Amino acid sequence: MKHRILACTLAACCGMAAAECPPYVKGTTGGDYTSAEDREGLSVVEKFHFSRAVETLTQGMTSSLGGDISYTLEHFPNHHRALASMAKLGLRLKSAQPPGARYTVSCFFERAIAFAPHDVTARMVYGSYLLATGQDAAALEQLDTASRLAPEQATIQYNLGLMYVKKKEYEKASAHAQKAYALGFPLPGLKNKLKAAGKWREPPPAPAVVEAKEAPKTEEPAMPPVEEPSGE
Repeated sequence: MKHRILACTLAACCGMAAAECPPYVKGTTGGDYTSAEDREGLSVVEKFHFSRAVETLTQGMTSSLGGDISYTLEHFPNHHRALASMAKLGLRLKSAQPPGARYTVSCFFERAIAFAPHDVTARMVYGSYLLATGQDAAALEQLDTASRLAPEQATIQYNLGLMYVKKKEYEKASAHAQKAYALGFPLPGLKNKLKAAGKWREPPPAPAVVEAKEAPKTEEPAMPPVEEPSGE
């Protein structure tokens, strides 16, 4: 119920501003946040508009929080941390378009994805925002696309597992859970949800690897890098 009310509130606000979402046009400063060449101008933008205080929604630098984050995203539309901060600000204020922001939260994500469609992180953050506002179908679409682009990204697999648990599609949830944990995801929330539903199965032990003409090695195998948790 809480998500439905929030989604309705945001949707009502979005309706008023939906027509105002022009595509991003690259200027002299800005561009693709994932491009080393484009990021040459990033420090200038962040120095005056995206401090740690802005990112954590503590205090704006030159204007309101919405204004400073908006300015950052107007120059680097797929700035991952700025997108996450804009989403959190919208959720905190229960507003589709926080004060000072030029566009709606969803518009900033749409501009980012249109400009950099292969940016998996932008899609993943958008999926989390959509999920938080009760837009499950749209969230699943973003996470599915992210999964196809980066099938070995543990956080995506974990969040997809959570989505399918919510939909009670436990076979799919279990498959994504097994992959997420095999890739090193550290949080047990998804496993616990599957256990509570009686759908968790412990993965089979990994087969021992024995090199030819050598005894089995006894040291611990190297673990894959652990993604920064964003799920439960």
